[in-house]
Amino acid sequence: MESSEVDLSAEAAAIGGGYLPQEPTNTSTANECFTTSSVLGLPIIPNLPDDVSIQILARLSRFQYPIISLVSKSWRSALNSSEIFKERSFLGTGESSLFLCIRKESCFSWYSEQRIGSLKRIFNPLPAIPHHLVGSSVVSVGPKFFVIGGSIRDNPSNITCMFDCRFNRWDLGPKMRVCREFSAAGEWNGKIFVVGGCNVNNLARIMNWAEVIDPKQGVTNAVPCPFELKHKWMHASAMMGSKFYAMADRGGVVYDVVNGEWSNVPKRLDLGWRGRAAMVNDVLYCYDYLGKIKGYDKQRDVWMDLRGVEKSLPKFLCSATMANVGGKLCIVWEEQKNGKEIDIMCAEIEVRTNDDGGLHGTVLRLDVILVLPKQVAISHCLGITF
Repeated sequence: MESSEVDLSAEAAAIGGGYLPQEPTNTSTANECFTTSSVLGLPIIPNLPDDVSIQILARLSRFQYPIISLVSKSWRSALNSSEIFKERSFLGTGESSLFLCIRKESCFSWYSEQRIGSLKRIFNPLPAIPHHLVGSSVVSVGPKFFVIGGSIRDNPSNITCMFDCRFNRWDLGPKMRVCREFSAAGEWNGKIFVVGGCNVNNLARIMNWAEVIDPKQGVTNAVPCPFELKHKWMHASAMMGSKFYAMADRGGVVYDVVNGEWSNVPKRLDLGWRGRAAMVNDVLYCYDYLGKIKGYDKQRDVWMDLRGVEKSLPKFLCSATMANVGGKLCIVWEEQKNGKEIDIMCAEIEVRTNDDGGLHGTVLRLDVILVLPKQVAISHCLGITF
């Protein structure tokens, strides 16, 4: 195996951040890196085919990649390739991380969980987002997430910013057909459906009130929608199977992405859905005005309390948000401290449906994940597996 010529100080910084330093790439390969055999002409592991070596490395925890990348240049190149993550997806060895967006005035900072299973949860800042947009919607597509629309100095935008979690890199995604803020977004089969966030006061906005973004092809298309269903602002959204639910201040819309059919949100769902929500095991979880976590069973059209967590968690108000992180319900909220700081708290909950149809949760861990100035607020959180 060839000797490793690396800058250990730079590598140490990368290990602390949980990401590998990037190999130089040209613009045509900015989002997809190559394996070592195509870059260096050297085997990853001597006497083994590269595809077998990739299978071996793909079974290791990606949180150890910065450390084992010190073995050699060929290992570093392989671990920094798109092939390794394709293999992890195929083998089912992907690991989930929580990503968190914090707002301070009109600036946004993103953080990611870098190491799982340690006694202390570590959250490190991501590179600065290219555009700071107020009122954006956020959605994940595979190992990437998209920050969609929002306003800059009170002017709505059609910009989408894309973050590739594999390579710790921001890029610009396809521009939307109209400018939006406080829209709703959901993903289905690699495509992003976006609704609302704009006045329907001209022909372009009427025709493009709903649109679908194809990140892979870099194109957008309008999705026809009956005029009477169109709302301006959306405050929450979720995908339940092949149906996209988007909630307005009152009521909301449902779009069946397979059949292309629109309808109103069921009344019972509308009455119980407050604040940010997350889908876990086909149940929609959110919290009500009393601070209780509830789950909605679409098949039975019923809301149920999540039992078993009452003594472990405080009552949640508008500052709380939640996400599905590797099949667990993660709830993030702000907890006031004395002085000039606040704690950002995170609870990881295992949820299940009992034999009687009720919902039960077990708090697996409860941590302070960040300590920040009081002027900040939680904007978004989501889980990504890669």
